[in-house]
Amino acid sequence: MRKEQQRRAALVYHAKPYPGKTKVVPTKSYDTQRDLALAYSPGVAIPCKEIDKQQSDVYKYTNKGNLVAVISNGTAVLGLGDIGPNASKPVMEGKALLFKIFAGIDVFDIEVDAKDPEKFIEAVKAIAPTFGGINLEDIKSPEAFEIERRLKEELDIPVMHDDQHGTAIISAAALINALELAEKKIDEVKIVVSGAGAAAISCTKLYLSFGAKIEHIVMLDSKGVIKKDRENLTPEKEQFATDLPLENLEQALENADVFIGLSQPNIVTPAMLKKMAPNPIVFAMANPDPEIGYEEACKTREDIIMATGRSDHPNQVNNVLGFPFIFRGALDVRATSINEEMKMAAVKALADLAKESVPEQVNVVYDETRLSFGKEYIIPKPFDPRLITTVPPAVAKAAMDSGVAKEPIENWERYIETLEERLGTTQKMVRLLHDRAKAAPKRLVFAEADQMDVLKAAQIVFEEKIAIPILLGNKAKIEELREKIEFVEPVEIIDPKEQEQSKTRKKYAELFWDAQNRKGYTLYDAQRLMRERNYFASMMIKNGDADAMISGYSRNYRTVVKPILETIPRAKGVQRVAATNLMLTKSGPLFLSDTTINVDPTAKELAKIAQMTGQMAKIFGMEPVIGMLSFSNFGSSRFPQASKVSEAVAILHRSQPELIVDGPIQSDFALNKELLQDRFPFSSLSNKKVNVLVFPNLDAANITYKLMKELNEALSIGPILMGLSEPIHILQLGASVSEIVNMSAVAVVDAQTKNK
Repeated sequence: MRKEQQRRAALVYHAKPYPGKTKVVPTKSYDTQRDLALAYSPGVAIPCKEIDKQQSDVYKYTNKGNLVAVISNGTAVLGLGDIGPNASKPVMEGKALLFKIFAGIDVFDIEVDAKDPEKFIEAVKAIAPTFGGINLEDIKSPEAFEIERRLKEELDIPVMHDDQHGTAIISAAALINALELAEKKIDEVKIVVSGAGAAAISCTKLYLSFGAKIEHIVMLDSKGVIKKDRENLTPEKEQFATDLPLENLEQALENADVFIGLSQPNIVTPAMLKKMAPNPIVFAMANPDPEIGYEEACKTREDIIMATGRSDHPNQVNNVLGFPFIFRGALDVRATSINEEMKMAAVKALADLAKESVPEQVNVVYDETRLSFGKEYIIPKPFDPRLITTVPPAVAKAAMDSGVAKEPIENWERYIETLEERLGTTQKMVRLLHDRAKAAPKRLVFAEADQMDVLKAAQIVFEEKIAIPILLGNKAKIEELREKIEFVEPVEIIDPKEQEQSKTRKKYAELFWDAQNRKGYTLYDAQRLMRERNYFASMMIKNGDADAMISGYSRNYRTVVKPILETIPRAKGVQRVAATNLMLTKSGPLFLSDTTINVDPTAKELAKIAQMTGQMAKIFGMEPVIGMLSFSNFGSSRFPQASKVSEAVAILHRSQPELIVDGPIQSDFALNKELLQDRFPFSSLSNKKVNVLVFPNLDAANITYKLMKELNEALSIGPILMGLSEPIHILQLGASVSEIVNMSAVAVVDAQTKNK
């Protein structure tokens, strides 16, 4: 993305459709006069009186227990410096967003116009009763140290300066595992720390807590090695001053075991790296450009264990692995602080998690066959769904054991279930989908690129590296629209009707006619059809001139699907193509099938639809749990429609006994675990979260997904075609730009899977 395009996109993102990135949403009903009378006057006086009598009841009757303040004065915004409170607000809103989507924590961002530490502290103390915890952010050092120390001493809620402790916690987990792989002991290694700001100081202090020896640590700032004979050292720097005869980074790195970089880009050279001890551990965490590039470092030293702050390299030291989950655990036991024991518990939980078997969902996202503990995987990935059920319990337990928990957890099993329910699966699924596509982009034909929204989507797909777009349609119109939206990057444009495509049309026509000449088509018909975009695009895929295709924005489904089904053969073992919609609901992702193709499938066809949808769920990293829907439950009706579903279930139980599937079942029982367990405990779906619903006919499936989309505001990805031998997908008529982008990612992931 060009800088000007990025600038425009960032400004539009923050301004439209509403300014900013967060909003307040009511959690109680407010439809009637009774509701309003309870919410405000006179009903609100009753909880006020209860809290007045017992102050701790504020956690019972208000949102305090799940509300964190992200507070900054904007004096040290990452990469921007001292830009002040107003200009820092977008960053704080972004932090608020991360708290919400990763750990279900509500946040008010507070920007304080106070550089004086005393005034800042007083402002935070004055508003602290509103919150269950305080996350300090982007405050320059050394003031940050004093501000955090004072607030931790003077407030009875968790306070953490994430710039200090976030990086420290994540890098400590990575260091523990890297030392294990390098077969080195933390109390013996020589550690060089480049940088002496809040993050570097906190990292080094935490390493000491895990056994590092201060006499083995050399710290550098912009003036060089911090020496004991230097004047005017801050107390924080003074702690790490050395009397070793070292002056600069090159000297410090000689025979060093560990390099911790939190300073400036490109300050470590290959020559310096070669002088480090065997199996060096290098955490080059300057962002966006590390102290030494990942590829250069790995090329210089084959024995290196490397981490950076970047997402495009292995071992990203990313604060999002820490702060949402640490505050989650602290809030859930009403901790009065975030102490060393809680931080160390988070470190150990992250380090241990990296050694466990990685869920297929994580492998899918990062396009790995199997991630496993090793030099390129020493810390968990940010999209690992286990983080929320691993780190918060460890932090909560440490709070209880260290005596700072006011409300200890008694039922840990129920607590884990609560954490799972907080997981923001809707947004995460879209991120996972896009990241999977980006891992191996494919050539994607946009068959209606002369439509403005389709072209906008193609531009986003190109800029985000989701796919390599091929623009199909009226060339003059595409160029005109490209100019309007400043889509100037070189991309392939094909107009099937132009003279320059005559040879290609002829070749495609002959291939098409070879396959269709016994189905009533003449060669002339084939030549005529190749001037039509959906026939031409389908033949591009069949002939290997592109990898995937999407169409359907401006034409009805039947018109679009006909050329595809006539051109592209079905996958092996498939008699009927089907379609599924992935609905991203508040309770999690849900596949609905068949939503567009088969009007009244037979029992055998229903079984195949269920099987194909299960395979699609696996592509998205989900283990399918399939409910075969009907108006009746488990044979309670002999009506043909219900009997058809019973027969389909029997077919699946015989042919795929390993598949978790049952029915006929009504939709409420399928989606309500407690209801199903109470009435039908014998079902294989009992106590499981159903994520695939197969409907008995097209009426039911199509009506349901459209109702869910419109009334429940569930995000729909689809219809996703299943059963074709090639990755081709059809948009909903008039799909939005974001829907087209999502379907583009689906097409790319489908192409990746079929290529394998």
